[in-house]
Amino acid sequence: MSKRFIVGIVGLLIAGGASAQTYGDIYQKSIPDAKKIDYPFLREADVVWSKRYYRVIDLREKMNHTLYYPTDTTVKDGRKSLINIVFDELNKGNITAYDILDPDLPTTYDDVEKKLGAVMKTESITINEFGDTRDTVYRSDAKREDVKQIRLYEEWYFDKKLGKLDVRIIAVIPYYMGYNNDLGREENTPVCWIWFQDLRDILAKHEVFSSRNDAQRISFDDLFMQRRFSSYIQAESNVYNDRNISQYLVGKPALYEAERIKNELFTFEHDLWEF
Repeated sequence: MSKRFIVGIVGLLIAGGASAQTYGDIYQKSIPDAKKIDYPFLREADVVWSKRYYRVIDLREKMNHTLYYPTDTTVKDGRKSLINIVFDELNKGNITAYDILDPDLPTTYDDVEKKLGAVMKTESITINEFGDTRDTVYRSDAKREDVKQIRLYEEWYFDKKLGKLDVRIIAVIPYYMGYNNDLGREENTPVCWIWFQDLRDILAKHEVFSSRNDAQRISFDDLFMQRRFSSYIQAESNVYNDRNISQYLVGKPALYEAERIKNELFTFEHDLWEF
């Protein structure tokens, strides 16, 4: 075996090892190259019942920490939080966000950043010993870490062809929960609409942290499809223009109402199979 051949083999091994260990991986992972699993074809005639719900995922809950963390992008294994994934892709122009008041009107990333606390500020700076000042205008950074709730718009339906109750997420709405200096309190503000179908290919390529087994991580798309999150119902489709529960109940009664709607859905599914 010639020395040139041996040197070539060693070079390939070194290059391959460097490629496989971009983030310290000891083997090639499949999630970065994964694609979403397409929904089965659904006919109108097969849907014999359906109802739409607004569901809130509170990222401060322990079960939802895999969606919220890491809040920065400097993690050694290259992981990103759901919010950083979404807004990074929005900034690159790979997905489109829509105005919260008009789901058919696209909005820009600059408008989204303004809702995340990125505003122009003016500060007076002393420039000499006589006390003369000069106004300096700068823009504060957007605070993505203050997006602490996600609202899902979803439809539950019964498919008579498959004989099961199923659900599809229609849209995702991030909620900014930053401190408003003008109001002197924390505010909960919807940022934008993002159609979930536009996100699925992106979410399928990013893995979710598993506290029990680093070798059995799933993608963000898997997490949503398998319903591995904690949430509560905020509203259901109704004659009052889909009003929220908070518009007619507050405190504990509002929590009981959300639980009643959830149990109503569970009971409906259970009764489908009662003999």
